[in-house]
Amino acid sequence: MSTEENMGLKVIITGVTGMVGEGVLTAALKDESIKSILSVSRKSVGFTHPKLKELIVPDFLELKETQQDLQGFDACFYCVGISSNGLDEKTYTKITYDTSVHFAEVVGKLNPKLTFNYMSGAGANSSEKGRMMWTRVKGRTENKLKDMFPGRQYSFRPGLMKPFPNQTHLYGYNKYINILYPVFNLIMTGVSLQNLGDAMIYTAVNGYSKTILEAADINKAAKAYKGEK
Repeated sequence: MSTEENMGLKVIITGVTGMVGEGVLTAALKDESIKSILSVSRKSVGFTHPKLKELIVPDFLELKETQQDLQGFDACFYCVGISSNGLDEKTYTKITYDTSVHFAEVVGKLNPKLTFNYMSGAGANSSEKGRMMWTRVKGRTENKLKDMFPGRQYSFRPGLMKPFPNQTHLYGYNKYINILYPVFNLIMTGVSLQNLGDAMIYTAVNGYSKTILEAADINKAAKAYKGEK
């Protein structure tokens, strides 16, 4: 199905003040097939755009089904994420699992045909038996979301990511990732945030043969999407 037949995609994007969310938002703003974008975040993205509206939500767990601003969307690109460093499993579960699932429940009920794309992580364990705490929690989250949106949910596990050159929400070592990316990409498959954004749009329009997209799948979906443009 071509993008010309699907002009006017309306999407929700979360986590836009983080590296991944900002990158996915940048890709979506440039894309002619995206009609409108609602950024749902705890803080403002810091700029305006004709296609962009913002909904500031201090606590996603307080989101209600009466939030009419969340109605009328085709897809959600859920890019909220946090490092597990220094967190116990209970705290990380509340932030990663409870918050994601609650948000998905609300937007799913308001948009019955919604495609829900979840930003997971390379190494997440869908068997929920990973040795590392974060892999178990991410895997459990993937499984729950898959059950909530049968045939309309995709989890993305990109691993190494390359930001757009002009991104501002880069923290820690991510400030230097554009310099280090060519070296790291020699030993592991990398994903540009342009490709991640394209892959999310592609799955929202066309679906994908897998519900979990690793780096190679993300690049494959992005390539297929570019072929449609």
